[in-house]
Amino acid sequence: MAPFGKIYSYPNNFRVQRAQVVAAVNGLEVPLTEDYQMGVTNKTPEFLAKFPMGKVPAFEGADGYCLTEGAAICQYIARSGPKASQLLGADAKTEGQIAQWNYFAETELIPNILLVAIMTVFKMIPYDEARYDKSAADTLRALKALDAALKDGKKYLVGDQLTLADIMVAGPIHAASKFLIDAEMRKEVPNVFAWLQGLFALPEFKPFGELVLCEKRSKP
Repeated sequence: MAPFGKIYSYPNNFRVQRAQVVAAVNGLEVPLTEDYQMGVTNKTPEFLAKFPMGKVPAFEGADGYCLTEGAAICQYIARSGPKASQLLGADAKTEGQIAQWNYFAETELIPNILLVAIMTVFKMIPYDEARYDKSAADTLRALKALDAALKDGKKYLVGDQLTLADIMVAGPIHAASKFLIDAEMRKEVPNVFAWLQGLFALPEFKPFGELVLCEKRSKP
């Protein structure tokens, strides 16, 4: 089967991994381009002609259709295969619930997780203890809300089958488990990690790689 499209990005980007999991559920192939160089490829005239902001991930379909923003790419791939109604919802209320969790991932999890990452993992900005502590606390607050939604051994966030909501929320938690969500934090949200481990047992979640759980969160 010919690829549905390709994604430009640096390696191990959870936004790309989410899109590839969605593609796997839909029986589509969306590989990462092998020759992409951050700060080089995305500054070329050819790249900017397709993606004017120079941002990644950037999706280019086999038909030439171009799209940026990780959540939008996932939405498009979800809509483009035979499992669209499962991934996105078959009625307005289910669709709304899925969208709610998608936005939760983008607004409650990712900004806090990324701030910690750029201070302690990538060291792109100076470490600020007050900002670090607030981001860690806000991450835990969001995880507790998620934990409550997953009580009673719930396997999926919406309904009784895998949806885009599970994939979108699992992505940043998988990433943050390597450097922020440590053993102490995990004790407070057991339902989240029971749910996460169930998801990572699914073959479609292979693009994320191994679920790595840190014992102590990263600090400078």
